[in-house]
Amino acid sequence: MRRVTKWGLYVGSAVLALATVAAGLGYWWLARSLPDLDGERRLPGLVAPASIVTDRHGIPLISADSRVDAARVLGYLTARDRLFQMDLMRRKNAGLLAEVFGAMALPSDIQARTYGFSDLARRVLTKLPQAHRDYLEAYADGVNSYLTQNPVLPFEFDVLSYRPEPWKPEHSLLIVLGMFENLTARVESGERMLSVMAQTLPVDVVEFLTPDSDRYTDSLMRHTLSLRPPRQVPVAALQTLLARRDAATGSLAAAPAETLAGSNAWAVAGAKTVDGRAILANDMHLGISVPNIWYRVELDYPKVRAAGLNLPGTPILVVGSNRHVAWGMTNLAGDFLDLVRLEINPDDADQYRVGAEWRTFGERRETISVKGGESKIVTVRETIWGPVARQDLLGRSVAIHWAALDADAVNLEIMALEQSETLSQALDIANRGGGPQLNVLLADDVGHIAWTVTGKIPRRFGGDGAVSRSWADAQTGWRGYLAPGEMPRVIDPPEGYLLSANERRFAADFPVPVGHQFAPGFRAYRINQRLAQMTQPSEWTLFNLQQDTDTEFYAYYQQLALQLLTPEVLAQRPALSGLRDYLLSWNGRADTGSLGLPVLIEFRKQLIDTVFTPFLSACKQADPSFVYAWSYVDTPLQALLNARPAVLLPDPGARSWEAFLLARLEASAAAVASRFPGLPLMELTWGRQNVVGHAHPFSKAVSALADLLDMPRQPLAGCGGYCVRVTGPDFGASERLIVSPNHFQEAILHMPGGQSGHPLSPYYRDQQPYWLAGLPLALTVGRPEHTLLFNPVPAAGQNSAAASPIR
Repeated sequence: MRRVTKWGLYVGSAVLALATVAAGLGYWWLARSLPDLDGERRLPGLVAPASIVTDRHGIPLISADSRVDAARVLGYLTARDRLFQMDLMRRKNAGLLAEVFGAMALPSDIQARTYGFSDLARRVLTKLPQAHRDYLEAYADGVNSYLTQNPVLPFEFDVLSYRPEPWKPEHSLLIVLGMFENLTARVESGERMLSVMAQTLPVDVVEFLTPDSDRYTDSLMRHTLSLRPPRQVPVAALQTLLARRDAATGSLAAAPAETLAGSNAWAVAGAKTVDGRAILANDMHLGISVPNIWYRVELDYPKVRAAGLNLPGTPILVVGSNRHVAWGMTNLAGDFLDLVRLEINPDDADQYRVGAEWRTFGERRETISVKGGESKIVTVRETIWGPVARQDLLGRSVAIHWAALDADAVNLEIMALEQSETLSQALDIANRGGGPQLNVLLADDVGHIAWTVTGKIPRRFGGDGAVSRSWADAQTGWRGYLAPGEMPRVIDPPEGYLLSANERRFAADFPVPVGHQFAPGFRAYRINQRLAQMTQPSEWTLFNLQQDTDTEFYAYYQQLALQLLTPEVLAQRPALSGLRDYLLSWNGRADTGSLGLPVLIEFRKQLIDTVFTPFLSACKQADPSFVYAWSYVDTPLQALLNARPAVLLPDPGARSWEAFLLARLEASAAAVASRFPGLPLMELTWGRQNVVGHAHPFSKAVSALADLLDMPRQPLAGCGGYCVRVTGPDFGASERLIVSPNHFQEAILHMPGGQSGHPLSPYYRDQQPYWLAGLPLALTVGRPEHTLLFNPVPAAGQNSAAASPIR
């Protein structure tokens, strides 16, 4: 949830206030907001007594007489431990950040107001079944009970000089919509990029530059045809574009971001394990801040004992297990958003075409309060397809048609997974789910496993959604969504395992187009390779696989570099011998001690930029903000590098492809060395570059608070999107879960940071060392160290002494 948790973007206006407070900040001032972990409370709305016991890591076990009561207690508990985080996420998704952070938060607020998330959340609430509304209302009541009973709130509220408003049921839905945005909104930039390319480049060039597969994915998919299969190098068309290059355009191509929200998950069937148990593994890759996005919890209510990870601000157990079924999620990474090109009436700019008629735009006026400034009035235009985007596309207005903005595509069905008793029930629940579109991996207590999809999948017609089109003539659009019974499923495959790493899982013959830019296939390929080799997998072997650092993906670029450093080249330029030795020293992994990898990663990035930019001048002329960033960029890049047509040499000043590539390799080595001045090349390990820095947002504004608020900076093994162990400075595995249903005693769950958002709490950073070192923690709550008891509020006229005792 990168955009939700990177609060540092919005704290600039609080710097002066924070500095003033920090000058006199003492232990007593912070300690006064530390919550009580023991005692008794009255909890309004509670039907029967309930309790929270916490262990040495502050991990809670909630015992209640119903799921509604458990939701009420969970609301109280997460408000106690994560109130500022919850309120910030609520504000971000409602477009209310500028109220507390000032004008610098306006872009985020304007985006949220354009989407209309607040109104959407209220509409979703009215459509939910009563049982789900009861959960949300109970959760909100629990949050508000904490606010009422605890007038001293976390220090962030004092620094920013505001008190949170009471929690409402729709606020939990705002948190869900924020996850929807984090996981699926990125496809808007891809559609913009493809639309520009389709208008300015020859068809064969667009097809060559934008495949939906790579050699790893092709292997996993057994070379079935995809929607955008890899193409041969279109030499003639590229040569024409190269002749028209504009050297003044600057860099137009970039390596795709390696920090897109994604995950790993796999399930191993009982047929493959030594004792017949099925085991699930899941590690979700998100932006990591302080506190972590997830909250660990165990629930105990009639017929259910479940443990896993909760999304603070909601009553949902997102991943976890009960005694019968375990479930894990990964981002489907598909396309569930279309930019609908609008045909504006040439005689009336307030109208757009729908069929044979002109319709007048609807309008919403949004007033955004700005701390320290005047309110901002934003007018949002509405169409039958969705709100009009703030940014035009190729000079045309476009409407945002997105499953996330459809109240019928959002629900809380996924909550029922914690109550499922069979694999079949869990599959049905997942397929009914509405929310972010996700892969779901399942394992049950009798050795079976399954993969399916949750979230609504559009039925597109008249196009695949890759580029923006007009829907005015009803020849292009959506016809609802796939029915639950039409969702794909795989149950107990002969291999004995299933996996997902955000890769493409759909061939061209799937009934509807699902996406165009899935994650590159290396992570899935490597996981598949390791699982196939395992003879008797256990929780421990799967936990070790989550921390696998092999990155064979970069072997292509190592071999390319070494081929350039020939004996002839080294004889003429002996100084390059050190670079060759450095690259030869790479061990094929992303360990902290690995040599060579920093230069290989930089080399690939520079090749993407310098090889493709000369062909893209026309795109820049059509859209000044254009950048080519395609997730499968290595497929066309390696095709060009292997063929090296002389007429497509990117640099007219280079005498050959070999000279051009050698210059890029030298530039890459120089760029890496410049980041570590004075450090000998053979000491430039991957751990020097890959240093995690999980920070609290306030420490980014006042560095003096970093030691108090941040997690310690430390070199870490793993890499971006091309290792099973995904890590980056502020991105990575936000949790690691390994569990077999009904075998909780062997289950593993750890996460960065800790349970509490309070820097003086013993549970603020106590799980971080386990996460850094790759050490296990138990899934379930250990020996109780604190107990908090809750009693119902007696009815009017009832003697409180006669109320039911705590059990």
